[in-house]
Amino acid sequence: MLCFDLFGLDLTDESFLFGVFGLIILVFLLLDLGIFNKTAHKISTKSALYQSIFWVFISTVFGYLIYAFDEESGGANGAFEYFSAYLTEYALSVDNIFVILLILKYFKVKEEYYHKILFWGILGAVFFRGIFIFVGAILIHHFHFILYIFGVFLIYSGIKIYFEDSDEKIDPEKNPILKFCRKYLPITKDEMGGKFVTRVDGKLMFTPLFLVIVLIETTDLIFAVDSIPAAFAITTNEFIIYTSNIFAVMGLRAMFFLLSGIIDKFYLLQKGLSIILFFIGAKMLLEIGKDYDFIPKVLTDMPPTISFIIILVTLTLSIVFSILIPKKQDESKELKED
Repeated sequence: MLCFDLFGLDLTDESFLFGVFGLIILVFLLLDLGIFNKTAHKISTKSALYQSIFWVFISTVFGYLIYAFDEESGGANGAFEYFSAYLTEYALSVDNIFVILLILKYFKVKEEYYHKILFWGILGAVFFRGIFIFVGAILIHHFHFILYIFGVFLIYSGIKIYFEDSDEKIDPEKNPILKFCRKYLPITKDEMGGKFVTRVDGKLMFTPLFLVIVLIETTDLIFAVDSIPAAFAITTNEFIIYTSNIFAVMGLRAMFFLLSGIIDKFYLLQKGLSIILFFIGAKMLLEIGKDYDFIPKVLTDMPPTISFIIILVTLTLSIVFSILIPKKQDESKELKED
């Protein structure tokens, strides 16, 4: 294991890597909002591709840093846990993209405002997911059995997602927080030049874009109910969970602009995600059987390398088969189009 000392800081110290992580996120958020996207504009597919590649590259480099320098996380094992959690969260984000796109189209938001909305939505996700992970870590530390509850929940989620209709529509009007905002907050009729809050005749008013942000944030919290337990099922190291989760979320916006027009083509990805959630939940529950000889050790002590390979292969096959076997259109839809 490599060990360096830089200005008195031990690079094998997890807190140093967390500082690097925080600096990366802060710098690129400031550059994004203050320089590259200071004015509202439509993000091109080419730009989205470059941004997606960039965030995957940065996330991969950070995974290497965990492998090379982080003794607290277990070096190679820590790196595989990081990549497993990152891939799982990144894949789960695809469903999130579909819902975000639905919300934006429901409110008829202009495409030049997409970036600004997603920027603040992701900023909120960085904050709220941090709280989720912090609270989860405290609960698990004091009540270890919660991990097994997570395992049962993930198996249930996997089965539910597998048999769920991917074309099922989500009605934003049923969101209780949206109902609350519309009832108690003064809302303008138009977007007021892309603002979230404005003043009309001296009165503080909220715009429809504010409602969009509220919906996106609450939607992300709902998705976090699946993704955070899944991450804890992979590792209980809060550092790995948070960094992998946030790097995946940071790449979500670029992936949104890249996949928003073709996301429906990866219809088997939902099945792949359900298998991954089922696998992670089952793996967690099998750890209970460590004290029983009739359960093979390969199941109760599965190394992070194997888990990573299973997650990677499942995601890859679901994408490949989605492309090779195009989804059949519903006959009733075809008749309507005719």
